[in-house]
Amino acid sequence: MQTRQLTRPQPSTITTTALLAGPALMAGYGVVRLIGRAVGDYGPGVWWSAAHLLFLAGVLAFVPVFLGLRLPAGVRGGRRAGVRVAAGIGLLGSAAVAAQAVIDLVVGFLAADKQAMSDLFEKVQGVPGVTPVVYTVVPLLFWLGLLALLTLLALFRRDEVPARSPLLVLAGTVMMAASLDLLAAGALCVGLAFFPIRGALRG
Repeated sequence: MQTRQLTRPQPSTITTTALLAGPALMAGYGVVRLIGRAVGDYGPGVWWSAAHLLFLAGVLAFVPVFLGLRLPAGVRGGRRAGVRVAAGIGLLGSAAVAAQAVIDLVVGFLAADKQAMSDLFEKVQGVPGVTPVVYTVVPLLFWLGLLALLTLLALFRRDEVPARSPLLVLAGTVMMAASLDLLAAGALCVGLAFFPIRGALRG
């Protein structure tokens, strides 16, 4: 037992932090969005900008999550290749979601009112390829990659990833897809999925 403890790869501090920070920042985005809508001042303005800054930070926090979990200790060969593919899909989706957050921030900064925001979004989304790449198709890879990654790790590293983790990610994804008002609750589900495995799979 002592030898195993000495030779086991140590968790990555960045991965450990990101596993908790990513969902927390996403939840913060959901909460700020709800407050902004409640006070009738959501977009453009302080609430819109604050919410989307949290959104962008949350998405970027998932990058070290995908990178940190793509090489789980004790998983080799085809299984490790599958994990890496899932992480790569998630990273591709992360890039698309981050681009969406940046566009939302820029539009909010440039627009004088909600009508101007709507006009700017229409112009951006009217550019060929922007809608599927940034808003509809590719962003889905973020959640599909995350779900696939947690599912594979739950199969290959049962000692580290409980079976409930991918189920919690699925529940959180469904909630956020159903309504943006459920962003905070959905992010909480993802955070609960990550909590038992924070940083333990790096190696």
